[in-house]
Parts: sequence; C-alpha cells; structure tokens
Amino acid sequence: MVTIGKALSGGVYPVSAVLGRSDVLGVFNPGDHGSTFGGNPLGAAVAREAIKVLIEENLIEKSYELGEYFREQLRTVESPHVKIIRGKGLFIGVELHDSANGARRFCEALMERGILAKETHDNVIRFAPPLVITKEEIDWAMERIREVLLMD
Repeated sequence: MVTIGKALSGGVYPVSAVLGRSDVLGVFNPGDHGSTFGGNPLGAAVAREAIKVLIEENLIEKSYELGEYFREQLRTVESPHVKIIRGKGLFIGVELHDSANGARRFCEALMERGILAKETHDNVIRFAPPLVITKEEIDWAMERIREVLLMD
C-alpha cells in the first residue's frame, strides 16, 4: 500500500490517495477507515484531470529525459563542494561534502539568482522543478547553479 499526494492535483487543490493491490486494500470495509477530505468529488475531478494531463503531455517520460539532462549538466560542474549528484526524474539531490558547511547558504545564493531549491539533511541541495520545465530553462538555471556551486 502506498499513499500519494501533493502533486496529484497539479497544485490546484489538496488531493491525496491510497494505492494498492486489491488483496491489500480489500481488507477495508465501508466505514473501517475515513478521512477529513475523503470522497471529495471536486478533489477527485481535479485529480482525474491532472492525471490526464500527465498522460497526454507525456510528462513522466519528459521528467525522466530532462532529469537525465539536468544531472548530466550538474556533473559538468567541477565543484570541490559536491560529493554526489543523485535523483529520479526531475527530483534531484546534490549532496555536499561536510567541508561545504551546509546546503542552506547555497540555497540562499540560488534564491538571490532566481532559483528556488531546498536544503535537506543539512548537506543536500534538493531541486524539484516543475514537470513542464524546458531544456532551455534548465540551461538558464545551470548558469546560475554553476556560479553558486563554485563559490567559496
């Protein structure tokens, strides 16, 4: 069983879901489990349309391809701060060496240059661009990311 949410509605409306095989989900009977927003018809309609867009616009395949491209570009930056670059699709983590003194200062420097990134676990810069990002936008971002990763 897996729970999913956040991007399930494309950021339009709060939606989450539980996914699983029928033999697992089949242990629940009506009334066994509930939630505050469970069964919301508007949420269900929004989620259906968001999933339709994912499929029709090939956003999953694009995420894979552009994520590969983004990570390749990040690997060209010869920064003494970078320990490893990892990710799945467009969800990317740049792990820094302890000597980099944390990821927050890098995220703040990126923000000053128009790029939002999140520091996680003290030493990881997390990039999670929208699925509709283009190669040109990644190139634009890389100019700024390169500058920041090379700072002292």
